[in-house]
Amino acid sequence: MKIRYISLLVIPLIIASCCGTISTAKKAYTITETKPLKSNWKFNSKEWLLKKDTLIGTGGPMHWGVIESKKQLPENYEIDFKVNMTKESLFEIMLNIDKENYIRTYLYQIDQNIVIGRGVYKEGSDEYEKRGGPTLFKKPMKLENNKWYSVKIRVFNNQLFFSVDNETFLECSLEKSKLSQQGKLGLLTNGEAKIIDLTVKNIE
Repeated sequence: MKIRYISLLVIPLIIASCCGTISTAKKAYTITETKPLKSNWKFNSKEWLLKKDTLIGTGGPMHWGVIESKKQLPENYEIDFKVNMTKESLFEIMLNIDKENYIRTYLYQIDQNIVIGRGVYKEGSDEYEKRGGPTLFKKPMKLENNKWYSVKIRVFNNQLFFSVDNETFLECSLEKSKLSQQGKLGLLTNGEAKIIDLTVKNIE
């Protein structure tokens, strides 16, 4: 069945399959302001909010603002959205969060790169050693504040594909790079980030 795309305010978690994943191959879902984020996400309401069609996250250099899904990503999936880093330098998509480990896919203005890395995140801790992690792959890209970027992430057969504006690409094997092969989804900012048109779908 052809998947019907729906413009989403945030990741579709209203209905999940019996295995507890974010979406199924045959359905797409939407969250509106009448269905609170807190039922499907772990976050600080002072750091993340849904305003009309925009998810807004705030953090700081010493305390990153993180929002984490309560449900698992499918084994194979595709994520699309647009992001605007309105303040500071870092916006990160946390993939396959498994306990404290995850895959870092992020836009980093200081180095002017998009990056894939191995991450660690200990909830509630701002200690440097308990957040972030080493860079594994990077590609130069001009990045600036107050500009919208289109992000696409695809994980299929343990192969990760990450692109920004359909111009700058990174790709790697999760197994060869010893990265998490399953887990949850999160978003992270060290300043302020705005996200629109966020969709997640299961792919086969």
